[in-house]
Amino acid sequence: MPEGPEIDTDSVRESIHKHEESAGSPLIRSIALSTALLAALGAVAALRAGDTVNRALVLKTEAGRLQAQASDQWAFFQAKGIKGHVEETSRAVWLAAGKTPPPELEASIKRYAVEQKDLEKAAQEKEHQRDELSKQADELLERHHHFADSVAFIQVAIALGAVAALAQARLVWFGSLAIGLVGTALFLMKLLT
Repeated sequence: MPEGPEIDTDSVRESIHKHEESAGSPLIRSIALSTALLAALGAVAALRAGDTVNRALVLKTEAGRLQAQASDQWAFFQAKGIKGHVEETSRAVWLAAGKTPPPELEASIKRYAVEQKDLEKAAQEKEHQRDELSKQADELLERHHHFADSVAFIQVAIALGAVAALAQARLVWFGSLAIGLVGTALFLMKLLT
């Protein structure tokens, strides 16, 4: 009579081995982990790329609005100039006729000149604001391109990770990691600046 229950260790060992095979090799698990991390980083980089381009578009739109306002100011400036010239022509006609122009004519000429200076100043201010917003938008677009480049590198790294997992090729996985590091470096350089 045996002293304790007999355990078939061979079948337990075989069961453990089958479970390990179905769970994947350590290489597959490593590839899966690195690919998942790259995918998460790629999602964050894509969000930052989208955010920067959206902000740039808003700034460009605002710059366009300011340009329209500046154009309006310049149109008013020209209209005041034309009105001033009409008044000057009227004054010249009065003087050519040997008569004294009415005092309100001289006042109108001066008023149009002052209004023209105010409009010129307003138009130039709008153009300055437009230029500032456009410059900020251009900087954001440059930032967007760096984020987009990092996303592209990360996506290539993820694709190579999938190939490495399917082929169980360690060298391809190392290539995936190297390209993923380039994408990560591009992302972090722009994120931290």
